[in-house]
Amino acid sequence: MIGLVDGNNFFVSCERVFNRRLVGRPVAVLSNNDGCCVSRSNEFKALGIPMGTPYFKLKSREASGELSFCSSNYELYGDLSRRIVSILRDEAVDVEQYSIDEAFIVPPTTAATDYLAYGRRLRAKILRWVGIPCGVGFAPTKTLAKIANHLGKKQPSGVFKMPDDPTEILSSLPADEVWGVGRRLAPKLRAERIFTASDLRDAPDDVIRSVGGVVLLKTAMELRGTPCHEERDYDADPDSVSCSRSFGDPVTTKEGLAESIAAYTAQAAAKLRRHSLLAAGCNIYAQVFASGGGGDFLGRTVVFPSPTDATNVMLRAISDEIGALYVEGVRYRKTGIVFFGLEKPDAPRQMDLFDTAEPSAAKPRVSSLYKAVDALNAKFGSGTVFSAAQGIGRRSWQMKREKLSMRSTTRWNELMTVR
Repeated sequence: MIGLVDGNNFFVSCERVFNRRLVGRPVAVLSNNDGCCVSRSNEFKALGIPMGTPYFKLKSREASGELSFCSSNYELYGDLSRRIVSILRDEAVDVEQYSIDEAFIVPPTTAATDYLAYGRRLRAKILRWVGIPCGVGFAPTKTLAKIANHLGKKQPSGVFKMPDDPTEILSSLPADEVWGVGRRLAPKLRAERIFTASDLRDAPDDVIRSVGGVVLLKTAMELRGTPCHEERDYDADPDSVSCSRSFGDPVTTKEGLAESIAAYTAQAAAKLRRHSLLAAGCNIYAQVFASGGGGDFLGRTVVFPSPTDATNVMLRAISDEIGALYVEGVRYRKTGIVFFGLEKPDAPRQMDLFDTAEPSAAKPRVSSLYKAVDALNAKFGSGTVFSAAQGIGRRSWQMKREKLSMRSTTRWNELMTVR
């Protein structure tokens, strides 16, 4: 049996943990630069406001006091997510975190006598220890567990176990709402008279393959009760590491362009070090505004003198290329960086035929300096120690988060005060 634990309206629930005035109110969390609604409370959904609605269309309703909004507080959401996963690791045999608000679990054998009771205890512990309400669903496969979790959120207990014969449930679920199917396949499914999840489950294998290939066939097998989704290793080393953001205000100066690229380089380099990886080089790019939306991309490729994880070495190599991205009079909307050629520090490496350095000196080394920098930022808060190239004054290019709540679990100076 597989369980799926999913935080209800997760971003909104995180905001409510430290701001009880939001409980019971229609609340939405906004996307980057306070653009549109990406998480909605049940009260917000009940007003018929769809996901993705632009914030500017709802400002008048906020001014009247009908709606409340919060900027995305990723530091808070990530920390509360880690706390939930920690509880799951204590209570389950195995945990596979699927996203910031979802995790598949393998319940202990003792739960087999009453999965519903186990689910209620697990849900109550998360609610008491972290403050996040969750839905819990149990089923023989991950795809069925997704469906069970969705039904669990509608139960007073918040928990649901898929029955041995789920035909009645699958018959009421549109096929394009099954996890992993999507609306893109809906026309092809309808052409084969596959309208519901039960139709997909019962369709011949060759028909399913003709519509969606092996991936869709695996989904159908999961609906039949046969596990097909392999466990993903979310701790595996990435093939590339990147960081990019859209600007809060358009950037028109070379200094602003350089500062943003330096800041994103530092963030991506910190991620690189968390995985104990070195990068051989990077691609830096900038996107400019264009009429009708979108915009052209300008990019440069930089190869480092040797694979490195040191932010200062990267910034030194990148600095000479920033000028190639800057065009006077152009309004920039976004910059970013992508590291490539990732390797472990002890990985075998082809040396340069004309390199005059001793092999021991040419061997890439992990930066001791940035181990210390990362430790300080982890202890005292992100951005405590940073490169001057990232800018010291007001950074107009930074992402807009005008409704940002307190980062009450990750910043000493933003801890809650009790009066």
